Amino acid sequence: MTSGMLHDLFLSTLIKQAGGNRRRWRLVIGEIRLYDPATHAHCNWAVTPTGSATENDIVERIADDLRLRHPIVTAG
Repeated sequence: MTSGMLHDLFLSTLIKQAGGNRRRWRLVIGEIRLYDPATHAHCNWAVTPTGSATENDIVERIADDLRLRHPIVTAG
């Protein structure tokens, strides 16, 4: 999975589970940061949400689920 595909999956999941619109969630999520799998063998990506406390909590819960299903992603 690429970071772009993960970002789209993140947005779709957020809309399905929390409602709202893609534009707002895109702003809350920001960019997906990738790390070298050699130093981050269990999960090489992270997000730093910048929304309200409620929005950030939703993003973090969904990120935890997505990390279990897609721990390693590639650039793109």
